Amino acid sequence: MEMSYQTDLRNKNRGYMNLIVWQKAMELFELAWEIAYKEAKVDFKLRSQFADAVQSVPSNIAEGYGRRSVNEYIQHLYISLGSMGEALTRALGLNRVEQINDDRIRQFDLLHYEVENRLLRLIEKLEQKRDDGDWVTRISEDPEEYRIVDPSLHHSTTPSLHSPNDA
Repeated sequence: MEMSYQTDLRNKNRGYMNLIVWQKAMELFELAWEIAYKEAKVDFKLRSQFADAVQSVPSNIAEGYGRRSVNEYIQHLYISLGSMGEALTRALGLNRVEQINDDRIRQFDLLHYEVENRLLRLIEKLEQKRDDGDWVTRISEDPEEYRIVDPSLHHSTTPSLHSPNDA
């Protein structure tokens, strides 16, 4: 598969693009799209709902980040978690009716599990910052402040969807 456009443009509202959870959620959407639109012979409405549920995850991460309120950010992350549950349920259903084979559902489940756990960890960290009063509400003018300093948010155990030969 050809590599898609990657923006190098950054500003104070695009910091979510540095989050591994957002990056992995985008990979999960790409995988769901491949399954639903390229591989499976799924009913149009069902594949649309499946793809929409998965697309909702990185979209809500981005929207919550852009709201600049810790409570709204957390709320949107919880919406992402709900969409994760919906997406997995739809994927498992598609597997049960033999629209997604066992190898693909395992691949989807592995990446889904990673994104889900990263969301849970991010929510915990933000709730702790909110409860400790450590949430900074101002928008920094220093771009370095948009870099992630928590190393656990930089490392992924899930292999990339793309192999080096895909470039």
